[in-house]
Amino acid sequence: MAKQHKEIDAETLENLLYLSRLSPESTNMETLKKQVDDIVGYFDILSKYDDSENPYDAYPSTEAEKLRDDTVVQGLEISDVKKVSKDFMDGYFQVPKVLGEGA
Repeated sequence: MAKQHKEIDAETLENLLYLSRLSPESTNMETLKKQVDDIVGYFDILSKYDDSENPYDAYPSTEAEKLRDDTVVQGLEISDVKKVSKDFMDGYFQVPKVLGEGA
């Protein structure tokens, strides 16, 4: 890969080592510096391509985009909720036990 991009300096490499929790003793610094320089070079190549186009324009719109209006509506009263089930007590519904022998 051609070295036409700016190479990283020693301070940046040390910061990368710190962030990645690598120690300079356990890493060949020359190899690591070359690998990071290559990665930066790949980003330089990618930045040459036009990315101004919206990637979502490639997909047709769906009905999921048409959501309901965000309006506040009256909720259920506790007396109405109690009528839904006989297993309602102290503001909660009693439901069957989920965990047990089969879990």
